[in-house]
Amino acid sequence: MPEKLKYFVNGQYVESKAEKYYDLHNPSTGEVTGYAPNCTAEEVNEAIAAAKAAYPGWSATPPIKRAQILYKVRDLLIEHMEELTYLVAEENGKAWAEAEGDVLKAKEGTELATQVPSLMMGESIMDASRGFDTTLYRESMGVFAGIVPVNFPAMIPFGWMVPVCVACGNTMVLKAASLTPRTALRIAGLYKEAGMPDGVVNIVTCSRHEIDLILEHPDVKGITFVGSTPVGKLIYEKAAKNGKRVQCLTQAKNHALVMSDAPIERTVAGVINSAFGCAGQRCMALSCCVVEDAIADQFVAELKKQASQIKVGPAYDKTTKLGPITYEKHWHEVLADIDKGVAEGAELVLDGRNCKVEGYENGYYVGPTVFDKVTEDMTIGRDEVFGPVLCIKRCKDFKEGLAIMNANPYANGSVIFTQNGYFAREFARHTDGGMVGVNVGIPVPIGFFPFAGHKQSFFGDLHCLGKDAYRFYTDSKCVTTRWFDEEEKTNKNVSTWDGTI
Repeated sequence: MPEKLKYFVNGQYVESKAEKYYDLHNPSTGEVTGYAPNCTAEEVNEAIAAAKAAYPGWSATPPIKRAQILYKVRDLLIEHMEELTYLVAEENGKAWAEAEGDVLKAKEGTELATQVPSLMMGESIMDASRGFDTTLYRESMGVFAGIVPVNFPAMIPFGWMVPVCVACGNTMVLKAASLTPRTALRIAGLYKEAGMPDGVVNIVTCSRHEIDLILEHPDVKGITFVGSTPVGKLIYEKAAKNGKRVQCLTQAKNHALVMSDAPIERTVAGVINSAFGCAGQRCMALSCCVVEDAIADQFVAELKKQASQIKVGPAYDKTTKLGPITYEKHWHEVLADIDKGVAEGAELVLDGRNCKVEGYENGYYVGPTVFDKVTEDMTIGRDEVFGPVLCIKRCKDFKEGLAIMNANPYANGSVIFTQNGYFAREFARHTDGGMVGVNVGIPVPIGFFPFAGHKQSFFGDLHCLGKDAYRFYTDSKCVTTRWFDEEEKTNKNVSTWDGTI
């Protein structure tokens, strides 16, 4: 029986008074599994008020005590790994190992947050000017809001956003993805079980109209967003206009440059893992390969061979390697993008349309799809498809290949496959990508480094994760101190600059 979900505010699951609910589907079967509320404006304001009320007590809690609660959260994530993995697989469609990785990334972000006593430390110097000492403190700011996409139900809200935010003493209102909210709502319950005070973490599901309330609300100090570039731009502009701190992680069109000296079989395996993992629904998916002409035919043949062997199936079948697209509307969009690639003249080497899985005929499946001889003027070569679709572009040499890659407006990740150290170094130095791989198909660094997209893939000044996250979620305060000796106590001649020079 499909379940009508509640929202989570002030430590409680509350039934919404919403008139509209979102249908939740199992993408492996197409079946409706539940309904998520389009929370009302009053309910969103209630979540913000709860976060504001919880802030004074939580921000006054010593960092080591906050870290201890997050240690318990981390242990609960491990204890409930199987349950959470199933939730991700069922609501998002990730293959089992990918779904487990989603939860493991939430654990990793939580582990980063437990380091708050050292990473939130400030700086100090004695005699910054003679007799004047200056100390920089990092302080919490208040209520933050997180706006989450459908593609990583565990990692993005509870790996990238909530842990460091609350570790720094802030509180959060999380707008969970309205089509994949179950995992986030369940993890919120684990936070409460770990001892997180009521109101520190609150979760709503709502529409863009209610999001506008969050962007304009005077009690919200900052916004963190993951989603499309057009929406990210709007959120960045509106939130900044309202005086908020903002970080928006947006779309990508990640490229790999495959040099003629790359070991073809191993390189193809790495490309397939990056391009088709998570059904291509991640902003670090490798969606284009720029291949040197000398090996292009051989590379494409091996690519077709290996990709044809990928098992497509339901997400919770542990032998599945490629699960379904997350929701029906986007499934149709991916199929339309493939149609457009054919219409624009790209050579369709492997066609993932009409992919059917026995026993799961109503699931949203797209098989591995490969286009060859894609050019920059083709839509599929320029824009993000966000599905298991890989484009091959050809180049005559390193210089031309790098130029093709850097011409793209997005710059999340970029990769080179080569055994040549000179080309690897030149690539790392001159690529526009913010996260760079050398023979690494998914160049996402471990969470103590920032997730550092560039160009149209990021809007803001401080990235998520790493030390950037601690700077994003804190304000710096500089305190300058002077203590008078006996002679100075009677001095009436005070310099205009008084210790600042």
